[in-house]
Amino acid sequence: MPLTLVEAAKINSGEILLSTIMEEYARQSDPLRVLPIQDIEGNALKYNREQALPGIGFRGVNEAYTESVGVINPIMEPLVIAGGDLDVDRFIVQTMGEGQRATHTLMKVKSLALAWTLKFIKGDSTSDPKEFDGLQVRLVGGQLVSNSAGTGAALSLVNLDALIDAVQSPTHLIMNKTMRRRLTAASRLSTVGGFINYTQDEFGRQITQYGELPILIADEDHTSSQILPFTEAAAGGGTASTSIYCISVADNGVTGIQNGQMDVRDLGELQDRPVFRTRVEWYSGMAIFQSKSAARLYGITDAAVVA
Repeated sequence: MPLTLVEAAKINSGEILLSTIMEEYARQSDPLRVLPIQDIEGNALKYNREQALPGIGFRGVNEAYTESVGVINPIMEPLVIAGGDLDVDRFIVQTMGEGQRATHTLMKVKSLALAWTLKFIKGDSTSDPKEFDGLQVRLVGGQLVSNSAGTGAALSLVNLDALIDAVQSPTHLIMNKTMRRRLTAASRLSTVGGFINYTQDEFGRQITQYGELPILIADEDHTSSQILPFTEAAAGGGTASTSIYCISVADNGVTGIQNGQMDVRDLGELQDRPVFRTRVEWYSGMAIFQSKSAARLYGITDAAVVA
C-alpha cells in the first residue's frame, strides 16, 4: 500500500535528517501531506485505465446477444527529476556551526515542496517537457465543470456540489485561501449556508471541511506567486477567475509516484570554492488511475458565494 510522506517519515530506518526532510515536504504542501506515494521500478509507470464499460442487452428466446467489449486506454506516467544544489561557505559553518547547513537544506526542501505543488496543479509537459502534467491539463470533458458560461461568476454552491458529484469517492477539495474564506463566510449566512466544520491534520493544524471533505490549500509557490490566482480564463473569456479542484486520494485514484525516496546527499567541500555542497533530488510524478478520480470547477470570481 503506498504511504504518504508523513507515514513514510515515521518508519524511515535511515538517518534522522531524511525523516525530517520528508516531514518538511508534507508540512509545506497540503497535497503532498495527503497523497499516497507509490514506489515504482524504472523511469515511468505503465497501466491501463478503464474508459468505457462493455454494453449489456436483453434477448428473447432463441435470439443472440450483440457482442460488446469495454474500452481500455494504456497510460504511461513518466517520472521527472526535481531538486537542487545548495552551498554553504566554510566560514559560515566554522563560525556559526554545522546547524547552518541543516537550516539551508530545509529551506531548499520547502522550496521544492512548493514547486512540486505548483506542478501538481499547473504542470504542462507541452510547455516544459522536463515537468509532469498537472490536474489543470489532465481534466477535460465531464471532469471539467464550468461555474459560469460568461467571463466568470461568484462561486455557486450548486456548482460546487456538482463538482463533488463528478468525482468517484471524493476525499478532498483544493482551492486558494480566498475561496476558503468565502466559503466559511457563506456558512454564517442563513440565506446561503454551506456545511462547514473543522478537523486537524497530522501536525495538529486546523483544517476546514466542506461537506466533510477536507479543504487543501494551494497558496504560494516557491517564487511567492499564487498557485491558484484569480487570473484564469472562464468559459466565456476574461482572465479574472480561479478554480476549485475535487480529488479522490486513493491507491486507485490520485496518487504520487516515485523511484526511491527523496535523496539528500552531502557532496562535501568543492574543489574550486570553499563551500560545502548538498544535493536534494526526488524522482517523482503523479498518476490518476481512474478518470473520475478528479474534477475541476473553473470560472470562479473573487465575490461572495451564492447558494
